Amino acid sequence: MFRRIGSALRVPVVLVVACGLMLSAGGSAGVGSTPERSAYRGDGGPPAGHQPDQRVRAVMARMTLAEKVGQMFVLQVYGDTATTTNPTDVAANQALYGSDIRNGAQLLRKYHPGGIIYFTASNNLNNPQQVALLSNGLQKAALADKGVPVQISTDQEGGFVTRIPPPSAISPGNMAIGATFDRGLSYSTAAATSRQLRAMGINMDHAPVVDVNTNPRNTADGTRSFGDRTRPVSAFGAAAVTGYQQSGRVAATAKHFPGLGSAEANPDTGIAVVDESREEILRTDIPPFRAAIEAGVKSIMPTAVIVPALDPTRTPALLSKPIITGLLRDKLKYDGVVITDALRASALASIPQEQVILDAVNAGNDELLLPTDPPAAIATVLDAVRDGTISRHRIDQSVYRILRMKAELGLFDDPFTTSEAVDSFVGTAADQQTMSVAAHRSMTLLRNRNQVLPLAAQSGQHLLVTGWGVNAVPGLASQLSSKGLVATPMWTGSPDSQTIKQVVAAARASDVTVVITNNAWNDVTQQNLVKALLATKKPIVTVAVGGPYDIAYFPSAPTYLAAYGYRDVSLAAIADTIVGAEPTGRLPVTIRTPDGTKVLFRYGSGIGYRTDAP
Repeated sequence: MFRRIGSALRVPVVLVVACGLMLSAGGSAGVGSTPERSAYRGDGGPPAGHQPDQRVRAVMARMTLAEKVGQMFVLQVYGDTATTTNPTDVAANQALYGSDIRNGAQLLRKYHPGGIIYFTASNNLNNPQQVALLSNGLQKAALADKGVPVQISTDQEGGFVTRIPPPSAISPGNMAIGATFDRGLSYSTAAATSRQLRAMGINMDHAPVVDVNTNPRNTADGTRSFGDRTRPVSAFGAAAVTGYQQSGRVAATAKHFPGLGSAEANPDTGIAVVDESREEILRTDIPPFRAAIEAGVKSIMPTAVIVPALDPTRTPALLSKPIITGLLRDKLKYDGVVITDALRASALASIPQEQVILDAVNAGNDELLLPTDPPAAIATVLDAVRDGTISRHRIDQSVYRILRMKAELGLFDDPFTTSEAVDSFVGTAADQQTMSVAAHRSMTLLRNRNQVLPLAAQSGQHLLVTGWGVNAVPGLASQLSSKGLVATPMWTGSPDSQTIKQVVAAARASDVTVVITNNAWNDVTQQNLVKALLATKKPIVTVAVGGPYDIAYFPSAPTYLAAYGYRDVSLAAIADTIVGAEPTGRLPVTIRTPDGTKVLFRYGSGIGYRTDAP
């Protein structure tokens, strides 16, 4: 009755419900407890020869309206297992879903959500084996319900947005990869991320960001973007989509449609507006999404940005029918899954949730991510279908796309993972090396006027490492100390005047000071710190671990390295560059004066140690 095809077991659709019941009765669904059902090898696609359309329609024929509507919601759940008894997690689940929902298994049984999204703050992502155990537990609960596997996702973009910590191999992030000018690294870092996610039972990554970061003051994207030019962003984004989806077992998500790169505010925390003309948007922001579609991206995420040129009513994009149906569905011919950005975003706070939910469905979204009040949101859709506000056909359109994607990912055949897969594919030396190469090749030296760099390893020079980053400052100091330098960390965060005086005194007593900045354009205290250090006339090395734009706010800095990230993989690359590794990165953006009137560093700028300093 069961036979192997490719890298997983094919389960005939007529036995899906029975399979779910068997799993429920079969005891633990812990990592490695179902090896006969899971043969994930990290590189093979879904089983050959399956027929997703036939399977999906058969499953839909058995589903109730409540089950179909549930498929359209992607929710969070607290806990490190699907049946958690941790009092804090239980209380959080009850606060969100009601007193009868203590854990993820109960959530799936009652509300049938089509997806679960993992967060660190939800106690979902403690270590790889735990994540795999949680994933298996959720799949067991989903299959025991009605035999429909659950979509499990997270935001593992790399760099700034990294949900799963080491020992996973972590990408340095999109802008760092853009600075390598090698789209092959966009593919390979995404593929490495995908292998690890699937080994932990995660089947969707809400990445890559394909916004074109034309606004240097953008607080939503910044280093999450590959750069500020459309063609490279399109190429790198398409390569990332292909990398994430290379196994056939993980879906990528291109975001944030229709493009967030020219906005300043982040919709998660404020009202974001794109004031470009329709022609500018179609020329600059839309091509990366078109490239992602051509690469086969399985999902696209619209966000709560207001784009008057595309919708004069100023309806946020994820609620706008002209944008979702008119532009994405009709003009771009996209028929994959459309998943909203978080519906609890601050940008939507002034709109009643009932209206948000109805508008999101009517706009053409398939999956509704993180509504403020999930039980009420689900009830809103059910009531709307029952009273004819939303047609059953409209619900079926979305459920079909969702289940088709799950079938294409092989989830109906085998959604489980094993402890062996975690050991084999998470944090491997090969994938760590891939991420390291990307980080090292991203290092962009923009100025080295006094030839302060490179420092001599094993020289015993006394270094002060200071500035932004409660983890970055000691982390970089440790890396430099391991190379034979005497590095003292002095974290400042956003320093007051007294802290700056203390740092200046320490700098005067040091041979060289390395000062870390992160988006100093948005923090005048960081600017004041750098300027005070430069005034000492001591050797000062400024390292930007956020966007590379900081130098516009202290343009006299004689030594400036753009690193684009502060994760361990980037800190190691920074340290190696400081002691002599050749910096080969080039700016994937243009840096202008703060008023935007003068170009300071052109797109593609960057020098090496063997290159004449500018």
